[in-house]
Amino acid sequence: MTGIRRAAGIGIALGAWIVRLVLVVLVIATFNFALVRAAPGDPAQVMAGQSGGADAKLLADLRAEYGLDQPYAVQLVRHLGRVVRLDLGTSTQQRRPVLDLIRERLPATLLLTVTAFALALLLGSTLGVMAGLAAGSAADTAFTVLSLVLYAMPVFWLGLMLVLVFSVWLDWLPPFGYGTINARLGPLGQALDLLRYLAMPAASLGAIYLAIYARLMRAAIIEVAQQDFVKTARAKGLTGAQIVLGHMLRNALVPVVTVAGMQAGALVGGAVVVETVFAWPGLGRLTFDALLQRDYPVMLGVFLILSVIVILFNLATDLAYRLIDPRMRAGSA
Repeated sequence: MTGIRRAAGIGIALGAWIVRLVLVVLVIATFNFALVRAAPGDPAQVMAGQSGGADAKLLADLRAEYGLDQPYAVQLVRHLGRVVRLDLGTSTQQRRPVLDLIRERLPATLLLTVTAFALALLLGSTLGVMAGLAAGSAADTAFTVLSLVLYAMPVFWLGLMLVLVFSVWLDWLPPFGYGTINARLGPLGQALDLLRYLAMPAASLGAIYLAIYARLMRAAIIEVAQQDFVKTARAKGLTGAQIVLGHMLRNALVPVVTVAGMQAGALVGGAVVVETVFAWPGLGRLTFDALLQRDYPVMLGVFLILSVIVILFNLATDLAYRLIDPRMRAGSA
């Protein structure tokens, strides 16, 4: 009976979470629609100009074809209806379903974002632990200076400097693109080739967040080191590695995970700049091109997908809390 009640409770909680997710997505879709429609420019005029003419009849036909001649409220209701049906419309420029365009570009963006996030979190946490354990030393001072420099660097400037050093001067890494064209490589060769193209974009995108996570971890380690449970562990004769890995690290990770979850959206947004600098064929490039061409369906579709990704990042953050801090599991039981 207890197992049935627990399963029922989990099912109810999951159902409530799905309902909240749908409501949040609809609210976000409404705001995205309002913001995109408020931007200056007429997609019908852009399409007419590309076809070589902009007479009144052609403009009227284009507006009728894409529903731009309908009242604002009607356009909004139709847009929300398509979102519920998982239909993101058709691109006004490429004349292809927006969902197909996003499906082609999404893997590249996820690869770049997840790689940059993982590098920033792992390297930043490691450097933060080392600096926190050596607080006040020359190594800690050097780390502080390095983190401030990384935090102050604009993403696009860092990307250009990496291209200048590693592509132009040293000729170690390819400057732009997603992979070597027409290269006959095996699975391992393709993976290594992709890593060469991924290295600089991921480093550029993750550098700022690496500095943030490292500073947070350093402060958390210094604070946790003064707690009574750490002193008790030392009194029991545990080694330094046992104390850090078994006691200090789990508690120090809580603020880092909090900030990392909150900044997931900014990380996805920063990918737009990085993809433009490195000609990375992801959603960022797709959004930039759609903005220049006033391709409203593509912009709305990309914004919606990125919003859902941010929501999933927040869910992953909540699950990480439960793994790191047992008190979260006890409180929800």
